[in-house]
Amino acid sequence: MKVYKIKNIKNEIHSIVANSGCANACTGERGIKDVQKMCELTANKLKVKPENILIASTGVIGQYLPMDKVEFGIKKFVSQFQNFTISQFRNSEMVQSAVEGIMTTDTFPKIATSYFLLPTSRCTIWACAKGSGMIEPNLATMLSFILTDAKITKGALSRALKIAVEKSFNCLTVDGDTSTNDTVFALANGEAKNKLISDGKNFQLFCAQLTAVCIELTKMLACDGEGATKLITVNVRGAKNITDAKKIAKTVANSPLVKTAIFGNDANWGRIVAAIGRSEVKVDSKKVDVSFGNLCVFKKGRPISFSEEIAKKIISQKSVSININLNNGKETATVYTCDFTDGYIKVNASYRS
Repeated sequence: MKVYKIKNIKNEIHSIVANSGCANACTGERGIKDVQKMCELTANKLKVKPENILIASTGVIGQYLPMDKVEFGIKKFVSQFQNFTISQFRNSEMVQSAVEGIMTTDTFPKIATSYFLLPTSRCTIWACAKGSGMIEPNLATMLSFILTDAKITKGALSRALKIAVEKSFNCLTVDGDTSTNDTVFALANGEAKNKLISDGKNFQLFCAQLTAVCIELTKMLACDGEGATKLITVNVRGAKNITDAKKIAKTVANSPLVKTAIFGNDANWGRIVAAIGRSEVKVDSKKVDVSFGNLCVFKKGRPISFSEEIAKKIISQKSVSININLNNGKETATVYTCDFTDGYIKVNASYRS
């Protein structure tokens, strides 16, 4: 955190260096010196200053970085990537290899790209992420790196990122657990040569594209939750405010009983209602509706007759929506999660071995 605060916001950034397998957390002064060394090694290769480099790490907490391997990796990749443009990232095997390199218990690399038109310019947003367990925001043990060739002010990029993260990564949970290495970086180099974005319609367009990219990555992260077999989307509407809507959605999404029921294809709406009840949000129970997809199973605070066969068919899909209507306002929230399986236990029982 000390190293990050030194360069937060003010410095021009030329490179992000990331490693997996070792979180470099709880490693004291040696850990800080190792990060500084990574910055120096990269800066020397790029002929920039160490403060122009950002570092991210993920993996086991309390272990020291193998700096000989880190140094070898930096030298190798800097020489390969120096002349890359953002628009070339999509089909590059080297980029694919780099994204795979930051994976830990992930089962596939997570990449999302958006191309969009501004007056006189075609812009690109390219992003990647890693993360599979120990995930509940604000952020979690996940890394995400976002690059764009759009010409945008630092202030506008910062605002757009905050909006995008709030609707995506901060609406994600795999297991309700958090970690030490939460990182999202967004960099813009202006190579698209569009008119500088600061606000107005162009900012709104950029913000919408960035949010869409982040949501796409968020869904990938949820799908790839440790041991997961299903993406679960919890939609809450009819709330008095966004805070209440999100709190209820998060409580349902973090419920082990809800998540195991979805794994077992069991339309156990009682577990959802119980989670709503313990969310510490005041609701009028007589107004609450609950549905799996379009199949309503609980209406105005009362159970209703529904087909268990149809419900099982809905819940058996790879993507399951739990829809909750509080009928008490106009605000909404969506949270992304996954089911809980025995696979989650197996992964985490032997994480260090």
